[in-house]
Amino acid sequence: MATTDLKAVELRLGAILEPFRKHLVESTIYSMPVLRRKGAKKHAWFAGVQPVEGAVKFNFLPMHQNPDLLDGISADLRRHKTGASVFRFTEIDENLAGELETVVAKGFLQYMKDD
Repeated sequence: MATTDLKAVELRLGAILEPFRKHLVESTIYSMPVLRRKGAKKHAWFAGVQPVEGAVKFNFLPMHQNPDLLDGISADLRRHKTGASVFRFTEIDENLAGELETVVAKGFLQYMKDD
C-alpha cells in the first residue's frame, strides 16, 4: 500500500538517507537541505529531501553525474524522475522505496570515490 500523506512520504524518503548521515554533514544549497562530504565544495552535495507544494523532492546529485546509476530501474521509479538530479513523489510504497534505497546506496559509493 502506498503512503500518500506528504509528511509520511517526507519521513520515508528521509529514512533512506539515515545510513549515510554518519559519513556526511548537513548543509544547504539554494535553501535546499542536503548532505555532503565534510569539506566538499558547495556544489558537490550528495542528497537531500525537500518538501515542496503538493509533493516531496528527493534531490540526488550522483544520478546527474553518473547516469548509469539509473540503468535497469523500473518504469515506476523512472516516472518519478523530474530533473537531472531530482525525483518527485506524492506517494511512495515499500517496493519503490526499496528500489530507491538500492540506487542511493550505489550512488553513495560513487559519490565517496568522486572526491
